[in-house]
Amino acid sequence: MSDSGEVLEPGARASRSVYRGKILDVREDTVRFPNGSEGVLEIVRHRGAAAVLPLYRPAECAEGTGPDVILLRQYRYAVGGTLWEAPAGKLDEGEPPDVCAARELEEEAGVSASRLIPLTTLLTTPGFSDERIHLFLAVGLEEGRQALEEHEIIECRRMPLATAVDMVLAGDIVDGKTVCLVMMAAASPGLWDG
Repeated sequence: MSDSGEVLEPGARASRSVYRGKILDVREDTVRFPNGSEGVLEIVRHRGAAAVLPLYRPAECAEGTGPDVILLRQYRYAVGGTLWEAPAGKLDEGEPPDVCAARELEEEAGVSASRLIPLTTLLTTPGFSDERIHLFLAVGLEEGRQALEEHEIIECRRMPLATAVDMVLAGDIVDGKTVCLVMMAAASPGLWDG
């Protein structure tokens, strides 16, 4: 049991809460490692998130172009500026990842999808956090209604998927979830082309 009576994670000998906020819980765990040694680790517990790349198939683009994607240019205080990102957000308590992805797609990008294609689940920073982000492609896009929160400063931009790939390779897209989504979409047209 931890200091608050919670059940300890496997391998943890003790655990105490250092900080609990709206998004994350920082814990200090005393851990016995597989080699028998012990140490104290600062661990960020996070309920998880979902991210989605909206994709227009070539048939939905101008003739001879496409596929196109929508990316967001979003202000991020933590990194001191704006980033290119796919729509994403944290899971509400008990919320399935696909429901979160669909909600964030409409709220942030102003589109809805007839189909969400699950791609993978990433561990964002396993050295100190248990956060998992579930990645989806969205196809069959229709115009919806953007509903940004007060702190969200977002510009949506539709562009060719090939341009997004070039931006990843040039270091213009550096957000991990977005890099993964763009490159997986480009490498797997069989998932969405049909």
